[in-house]
Amino acid sequence: MENKRKRIGIFGGTFNPPHLGHLIVAEHVQSMLSLDTIYFVPSFISPHKRRGEETLAAHRLKMVRLAVGNRKEFNASDIEILAKGTSFTYATVEAFRRRFKGAKLFLLIGADNFVEFQEWKFPERIVRQATLVVMTRPDYDPRASKSVFSSSAKFLRVPHIEISSTDIRRRIKQGKTIDHLVPEKVRKYIAQHRLYQ
Repeated sequence: MENKRKRIGIFGGTFNPPHLGHLIVAEHVQSMLSLDTIYFVPSFISPHKRRGEETLAAHRLKMVRLAVGNRKEFNASDIEILAKGTSFTYATVEAFRRRFKGAKLFLLIGADNFVEFQEWKFPERIVRQATLVVMTRPDYDPRASKSVFSSSAKFLRVPHIEISSTDIRRRIKQGKTIDHLVPEKVRKYIAQHRLYQ
């Protein structure tokens, strides 16, 4: 069992591909909450996305590893990709709890995900195991949420970055540049493996 880090963030997503926006908001949360590390956890199949992304699972994991690099405050986790099947957050959080006994876990989600959080699988198990950190935009009012989990959540404003994985994939398909949208190593990896064309 590993127990070197006491404050651990869990940042899940498809990361298809990971981009600079992911790194900027994670860096902000890590600093604001004094987290020892944030694990980026690419899903195998997200329950909130359409099927097909599992075919890129190995590439997405590799790109996340390239994106986080050797920074001690960021790590990549292959836990959901190795598990295969649909990636449920409650199972991931419980796996982190078993691995990092005694650590304080923080689950990072966007405000758009929080709207649907009560419909996730076993949300009550998630908030028992981890502090729910909702990354919001400056214009987001947490009081507007009717979620029963609002009292369990920590709302944290993060920089609003106009970068999306969907737009990056579209730009590649159209032959446009993605310079300054993804880390350079990720850009080279996408080009080398002719992804999203």
